[in-house]
Amino acid sequence: MGESNQKKVVVIGAGFGGLQAVKKLSQNNNLDITVIDKKNHHLFQPLLYQVATAVLSPADIAIPTRSLVGESKNVTVVLGEATKIDLKTKTVYYQNTSTNYDYLILSAGARSSYFGNDHWEKYTIGLKNLKDALKIRHKLLISFEKAELSGDPEVVKSLLNYVIIGGGPTGVELAGSIAELSHQIIRDEFHTIDPALSKITLIEASPRLLMTFDPSLGEFTKKRLERRGVEVLTGTRVIDINERGVQLEGKMIPTQTVIWAAGVQANSIAATLDVTLDRGGRVIVDEFCNIEGHSEVFVIGDIASYSKGLERPLPGVSPVAMQQGRYVASLIQNDLKNKNENLFII
Repeated sequence: MGESNQKKVVVIGAGFGGLQAVKKLSQNNNLDITVIDKKNHHLFQPLLYQVATAVLSPADIAIPTRSLVGESKNVTVVLGEATKIDLKTKTVYYQNTSTNYDYLILSAGARSSYFGNDHWEKYTIGLKNLKDALKIRHKLLISFEKAELSGDPEVVKSLLNYVIIGGGPTGVELAGSIAELSHQIIRDEFHTIDPALSKITLIEASPRLLMTFDPSLGEFTKKRLERRGVEVLTGTRVIDINERGVQLEGKMIPTQTVIWAAGVQANSIAATLDVTLDRGGRVIVDEFCNIEGHSEVFVIGDIASYSKGLERPLPGVSPVAMQQGRYVASLIQNDLKNKNENLFII
C-alpha cells in the first residue's frame, strides 16, 4: 500500500478510459492507485465482433490487467465488482469491503438495454463481453451444421436468417463480418446448403446508420453493407421478438439468431450516486468530466453523458474514452500542483 502522504485514487473499471488514466497517473509516486474491475483482463471491445465470427480467438483481444499496470508499484489491482459509491464519505463499496478515495474515476462501462422490453433478452444475444462473442460464434457455426442436416426448406430458411438489431458501430461491423463469413469464407464447405444464400438483416430505428457520426458516413456504410449482401432497414421499429423471430410493422422475419446491438444503459453502480442521470442511466457530467458539486469525482466512457453545446451526447466509443482518461489524469495532476484546469475538448 502507499505511504500516508500519498493521495488515494480509486479507478472503477479497467476499460479503455480507466487504463489510460491509470497509466498516466502511475508515473506520479505521490499517488496510491487502486483499480477495481470484475474481470481480470482488459478487453479490446472493438474487435469482439471478430471473435464472434471466428476471425480471432479470445486471447487475441483479452490482456491480463495486471500485465498492463503490474510494473507500477503504486498501483493495486483488485478483482471485484464495485456495488456502491458514497459521495459524502468518499467511499467505494465492493466485495463486502470498502475503500476511501481522494479522487475517484468512474469508468464502469455500460450494459445492454432493451428499452423496457426485458423479455426480449432470452431470445437475443448481446455483444458486450467474451462470453457473448463465443455464444454468437457457436450459434452461427451450429446454424450452418443444422441447416446442412435439415431437409425442411422452412427450417433451413429460419436457420440461415441472421438478424442484427442496432445500426451503431457494433451492429454495422457484425453484419458485415457475418456476411463475409457466410457469403465468402465458408460458402464451399457444405454440400446440401449454400451458406451464400444466408440472409443478413440489419435493423435500425433511426433514419440512418451510425447516428452519432457524420451523416455521410452512415450513407456510405449502408451502401457498403448492401454491396456485401446485407439487407439494411433504417427507420424501422421492432415490435416484438419471440421464439419464431423478429416482428416488424407489417412483417415477420423468421430466424433463430437475433443479435442485439441496439441500446445500452449505464452500469448499475451509476444509480447509487444519487445524482442526475440521463434516460440511459448515464451520469451527466460537466466540461471537466465531473459530477456537479464533486470536483474530485470524474466519470468517463460509456457510463458518462456529456452533451453541452453538442447536437447529441459524445459517442460511446473507445477513442473518446481514451481521450477522457488521459484528460482526467491531467486534471488530477494539475490539482495536486494547484494548476488551472482546461476544458475537455474532443
